[in-house]
Amino acid sequence: MAKIFCIANQKGGVGKTTTTVNLAAGLAKLGQRVLMVDLDPQGNATMGSGIDKRQLKLSVYDVLLESASVTEARQKSEKLIEAGCGYDILGANRDLAGAEVEMVDIERREKRLKLALAAVDSEYDFVLIDCPPSLSMLTLNGLCCANGVIVPMQCEYFALEGLTDLVNTIKQVHANLNADLQIIGLLRVMFDPRITLQQQVSDQLKGHFGDKVFETIIPRNVRLAEAPSYGVPGVVFDPSAKGSQAFVSFADEMINRVHKMLH
Repeated sequence: MAKIFCIANQKGGVGKTTTTVNLAAGLAKLGQRVLMVDLDPQGNATMGSGIDKRQLKLSVYDVLLESASVTEARQKSEKLIEAGCGYDILGANRDLAGAEVEMVDIERREKRLKLALAAVDSEYDFVLIDCPPSLSMLTLNGLCCANGVIVPMQCEYFALEGLTDLVNTIKQVHANLNADLQIIGLLRVMFDPRITLQQQVSDQLKGHFGDKVFETIIPRNVRLAEAPSYGVPGVVFDPSAKGSQAFVSFADEMINRVHKMLH
């Protein structure tokens, strides 16, 4: 059975897509079977996984509108397979922006993704969903099928504010639509230990959320930032970079955390 995780934060620019594609690549590198679902109309996770969003014949949009199955719409990236980090990609492009409007009147609209993923459940160990930075029908579809939420966070002043909104959203979805949903953990990203404020916010997070804060910290890293322009995750682009190694450690921590959840 696949464990399904949303990578979500209602604040934009916090490294959700970077986290999604690098965690997917890290898990694949460690021998896990992974499906990455891009739920953001910008399609950055699709492009960052070596798939050209402009060339997509079928996308997550078709899956949500039930005109294609996950099996028909998913893709593989040759670049990732060559690097030994191959994961399946359910891509997104601008079409997805229209899905919001088209789904307004349909039944079970927030459960469409859940139903679609159920058909491929046995084929994966992990399904990672890159959510858009707003609480939309798309994000709701992600949250409705997830076992948990991974929250990438920058350790800065306004980060805690955005977190409160997200925690409230998760509570609402948990109460009304998905009783399995919980915050799996907070991942500190783009971290610079030389900045005192970041260290303070990091300590506050640990104090408040305890073991919900992942041990792994993702450092601020130029190679991770460069990787998307080459259409691959940092883990593939430069495996020796500090950021890439941190994501492989994070993937290992995720596998262990899931193992504990199951036992």
